[in-house]
Amino acid sequence: MQRDALLDAARSLLTEGGTEALTFPALAERTGLARSSVYEYFRSRAAVVEELCSVDFPVWAAEVEAAMEAADGAAAKIEAYVRSQLTLVGDRRHRAVVAISAGELDAGAREKIRAAHGGLVAMVVEALGDLGHEEPRLTAMLLQGVVDAAVRRIELGAAEVPERIVDAAVAMALRGVQSPATTSAPTPEPALTPEPAPVSDSVSDSATSPLVEQL
Repeated sequence: MQRDALLDAARSLLTEGGTEALTFPALAERTGLARSSVYEYFRSRAAVVEELCSVDFPVWAAEVEAAMEAADGAAAKIEAYVRSQLTLVGDRRHRAVVAISAGELDAGAREKIRAAHGGLVAMVVEALGDLGHEEPRLTAMLLQGVVDAAVRRIELGAAEVPERIVDAAVAMALRGVQSPATTSAPTPEPALTPEPAPVSDSVSDSATSPLVEQL
């Protein structure tokens, strides 16, 4: 129970103030525990971050996966992949993860985040393959970049309302993930060179050289 309370307090602190707000004194104050008690559960701030990634990312990823499974067709799955992630931006678990990702973390914590994001990317690779992409994993990573940019836009409180950002990200994803084979411009047919018009006998006669006329 105390461990869960500490993780919940960590989510709140990350949401409110980012990684700088996640300190052991703050965790102790939020939970009513002595600072020494906090160290009994977590030896460092990085350990708290790794635990949050281990607990929250699978839940978040499961929600994205469920949205994709409910979608019919590859394009619909791509839309569900993008839209479900951006819908979760307001979720406190997601906000904490965003704060973690933006912070200065040690190698272990960064590896946890990379692994979790890799799991999300893997979900969409199959759908991209169905759309005809020769390198679906590369495309999936680039697609996740679009999602991440939209997340940051929403988190920063941009001038656009979140719904507009979500719709724009979905539109960009759907246009950008079409198979190159289906989006390449058709090769224009070569222009036909007009054949010279035949010269009629009358034209030929009238065009006789003046020298010939004198003979």
